[in-house]
Amino acid sequence: MRSMKLFSQRALQHTMLCLTSLALTSQVQATNFNIGDIESHGRWKSLVLSLGDEHYARALDDSSYADSILSINARPGHCQQPWVELRVRLQENQAQSEIQNHVAADIRVDEQPIHSGSVAFITNRGDDGFYARFNLEEMTLLLNEMTTGEIMRVRMMRSENDPWFMAFGLEGAKQAIERMNQLCESPSL
Repeated sequence: MRSMKLFSQRALQHTMLCLTSLALTSQVQATNFNIGDIESHGRWKSLVLSLGDEHYARALDDSSYADSILSINARPGHCQQPWVELRVRLQENQAQSEIQNHVAADIRVDEQPIHSGSVAFITNRGDDGFYARFNLEEMTLLLNEMTTGEIMRVRMMRSENDPWFMAFGLEGAKQAIERMNQLCESPSL
């Protein structure tokens, strides 16, 4: 009975790791990166993505939506230039890699000032998702607000009169972002 219980726990851990791995493979032209050093922080996670000599540190929320992952990404040597990316799962794999659209976007944490910028909607050949990569002027300020806030609201203008709204809980974002920064600055990454 004890060995069956241990087997069940191991099987569950392995299944959860596999599911997490599938959910987190959104980076760089639909390439599947190795995922490691995963830690949970409330609704958020922090982890390392690696493939050969290429490494990234990431903080992410994969619990606000079943089909979407919001991530903050940083790369060694450029840790002070993180970027925000949203991956949304689609119904089918995409036939080509291209920028589908480039539109206005706003992000607001709680009642803080609105961060206006743009977002590029990108598809990658063979990937069943599209990526919304945000371009914002004050990324450092936004990340600081995320570490003390409760909710982050996003508005993307799909067309002139067609906004798309999303909201992400920030419970655990502070710890995940701090750890992402530590991982990015780590000599071992």
